[in-house]
Amino acid sequence: MAFDYKKEYKEFYLPKNKPELVTVPSMNFIAVRGKGNPNEEGGAYKQSIELLYGIAFTIKMSKKGEHQIKGYFDYVVPPLEGLWWQEGVQGIDYSRKEEFEWISMIRLPEFVTKEEFDWAVAEATAKKKTDYSKVEFLTYEEGLCVQCMHIGPYDKEPATIKAMDNFAKEQGYLVDMEGSRRHHEIYLSDARRCRPENLKTVIRHPLCLSIEET
Repeated sequence: MAFDYKKEYKEFYLPKNKPELVTVPSMNFIAVRGKGNPNEEGGAYKQSIELLYGIAFTIKMSKKGEHQIKGYFDYVVPPLEGLWWQEGVQGIDYSRKEEFEWISMIRLPEFVTKEEFDWAVAEATAKKKTDYSKVEFLTYEEGLCVQCMHIGPYDKEPATIKAMDNFAKEQGYLVDMEGSRRHHEIYLSDARRCRPENLKTVIRHPLCLSIEET
């Protein structure tokens, strides 16, 4: 049976729909950076997703080719994720989507080294006749975070985020978006096939101790 990260690491992918604390270790990702409204038809965000899955399935299906990756195990491609921010904005302003900056990501299995990643990019480029130069190998460590399962449209996320902020403060923490720490979403539903009210999205924010606790 294929290894499923969602089932094996439920603490990261299947939280309850109420805020909770979680410590997230370092993980490696296929990543593409960009700017702009994610809803733009044919825009940079949707193009980034195509690039991500092109590499993800090149790695997954390598078991059928001549290039055998050391330590390979069969697995389900992990869900799409995204880091989101806007210049000069603390948190996220959903009314200004055209100002979004983002990193689209898909988690890599542990057996994928930087060298194997580079092989996959070269392989996909040759076979699919597509430019994958925007795709990068990204290591990301979040540490202590507050997270929650949000059920419903993306534009209704502020209510869930407010509950997360309140919970974090009750626990003696504040949301910390400094440096490379970002608003993080993990998409468990396919927005093309799921009714907006049924969408499931993990929302995760990094934390630091509040001044009162330091």
